[in-house]
Amino acid sequence: QVQLVESGGGLVQAGDSLRLSCTASGRTFSPPLMGWFRQAPGKEREFVATMSSNYGTTYYRDSVKGRFTISRDGAKNTVSLQMNNMKPEDTAVYYCAAADFVQNTYYYMTDHQNYAYWGQGTQVTVSS
Repeated sequence: QVQLVESGGGLVQAGDSLRLSCTASGRTFSPPLMGWFRQAPGKEREFVATMSSNYGTTYYRDSVKGRFTISRDGAKNTVSLQMNNMKPEDTAVYYCAAADFVQNTYYYMTDHQNYAYWGQGTQVTVSS
């Protein structure tokens, strides 16, 4: 079983930066697929960014491209999300997710149903 522990959420102002981190533990292998999703009040969970470990394939939702960067440290089983120039619409609970399998396609990597493991979520609030 894989446990995911997130850190780094908080309250920031529009234009500020924030970095989220997530560490996977409980197994000896590095999840081949890890990503970040978010859920705002009254809205469905949505994909933010994802990265595979085999080819380093990354995908971002359009609204965060150029502002957010996902990265992985395989040795530490950690995935991070650097968020710059944040906007009020980025306000949400952010979840780290990991999967045992990966297909390096957009539709596979951005579908939350393909992720078996989830963190507890961390609140990110951006004030205007």
